Amino acid sequence: MIKYLYPEGREKALTFSYDDGEIGDRRLVSIFNEHGLRGTFHLNDGKFDSGNYISASEVASLYKGHEVACHGVWHKHPNVMSVSEAMIEFHDNRVKLEALTGSLVRGLSYAYGEYNDEIINVARACGLVYSRTVDSTHGFQLPADFLKWHPTTWHGDERLNEHIDLFLDFPDYYELPLFYIWGHSFEFDRNDNWEIIEKAADRLAHHDDIWYATNIEIYEYITAVRSLVYSADGKSVYNPSALNVWYKADDGSVMTVDASTTVRLEK
Repeated sequence: MIKYLYPEGREKALTFSYDDGEIGDRRLVSIFNEHGLRGTFHLNDGKFDSGNYISASEVASLYKGHEVACHGVWHKHPNVMSVSEAMIEFHDNRVKLEALTGSLVRGLSYAYGEYNDEIINVARACGLVYSRTVDSTHGFQLPADFLKWHPTTWHGDERLNEHIDLFLDFPDYYELPLFYIWGHSFEFDRNDNWEIIEKAADRLAHHDDIWYATNIEIYEYITAVRSLVYSADGKSVYNPSALNVWYKADDGSVMTVDASTTVRLEK
């Protein structure tokens, strides 16, 4: 029996997700960069260069080292839109963000936290592989369906510090725990409480057993884990993906199933 690990043999993973692309993202990204934290920023390109929103010209440089993902062109209510309107809202958002970043954009978060089966099918048809909801689990489990990706907690939840305490001292029998924090950067300005994320960053930064990852990196790695093919006797495993998968063997040694290789698990 093997225990899966995150890249480089890390036991736990941490990711952040922030919506809308308002100018508070500048300060938030600076905090993340200072602490070596990484996150995903879901943007509405139709609002760039207006009001309190960032400019289109700064997207690539501001979010360098993080992930840019979709949030719809105009932040429309998914449960109100027709299928054809949702297709435009997601597809055009993806096209614009890819043009601005020069990178593939494959993630989404549902505006207002609204989604339904038709909206999920539209997201999938647009080439989006995951989408975050606002339904906090207050746990550290991985999603069964990445297009219904429920986070651990909103950053303003009164239990945030309790979640951090548990995550930092998580029992080692748990496999692949993920701490997922979400929010909007404008909330820190509105509530004058930037200390929430600053203190959280101080506590969560620079732990050797934590993988600091973007949403898409989590998706891709877990997809690779779930794609592993085992022999009938369970003693050999084939990795058909392009990513190495890490695990801990029975003797405690950290091993990998390299991309496109078969590994014999028996000693």
